[in-house]
Amino acid sequence: MDLTRENTAIVLDSTSDFFDARERHANMRIVPLYVLFDGDALRDHVDIGPAVFYERLASSKTLPTTSQPTPADFLACYEELRAAGFQRIWSLHLTSKLSGTHESAVRAAEQLGGDIVRVVDTETASLACALLAEAIDRRLEEGTTDETIEALVDRFKDVNRVVFTVDTLEYLQKGGRIGKAQALAGSLLHVKPILSVRDGVIEPVGRVRGRQKAVAEFARLFEEQSEDRDGLRLAIAHANAPEWIETLTEMAQGIRPSAKVELVETLGAVVGTHAGPGAVGFFWFQD
Repeated sequence: MDLTRENTAIVLDSTSDFFDARERHANMRIVPLYVLFDGDALRDHVDIGPAVFYERLASSKTLPTTSQPTPADFLACYEELRAAGFQRIWSLHLTSKLSGTHESAVRAAEQLGGDIVRVVDTETASLACALLAEAIDRRLEEGTTDETIEALVDRFKDVNRVVFTVDTLEYLQKGGRIGKAQALAGSLLHVKPILSVRDGVIEPVGRVRGRQKAVAEFARLFEEQSEDRDGLRLAIAHANAPEWIETLTEMAQGIRPSAKVELVETLGAVVGTHAGPGAVGFFWFQD
């Protein structure tokens, strides 16, 4: 089967933070996760956008929690796409090691039947998933096959990279990830953990003190793990911290002039709940 933009759809979940995917691409859809805020179940990027979320988060005494979409949520999306005439659906989702979102998509695909949906555990998160969606869409523009997309997905898992840091350890502490004493010590020392996502899990790759050293560590990792050639695609995601955009863009262009910043987005409520305001992620993929 020859796959094109006209007969093939791409589905993402809202942790991809690609909130305007449908406006950019007629064949893309986003299935939202839920943010549970003071008893309200709100759909990420639908019922609550980033601006309102971070404003509410700053004044809330309790940390919100998050919940995956149900199989019924995914099934409704898949059925809508089928009714619109799409014959193949590639459904790309947050690593299954951090969420049950992928499992919900698998169950919905089984209910739809007909071998129509190909569900992918991207083994990563946020804009990395969006970079994969854009790579698939470029192939659909030219015409492609399931086998070609499968090979792309496999290579993406091997070569895509993510580095991120958080502005404060407060939200990790509120979520029970670290103790109060550790959070206080980190705040006093201005310690920033440098983190990555490898094989579907979050891994620490360093600890630095202060913003400038965090940027330097991002630059070191980017230079070590990329090459300056055509097809190097970048993305920047921030949690209500737009000051990072210019800093990381200049850093990337200084190291890899051939790179293209493909996406710049604000982290939504689900990812923002766990990362906290001020967090920033830097993503790259050699396509």
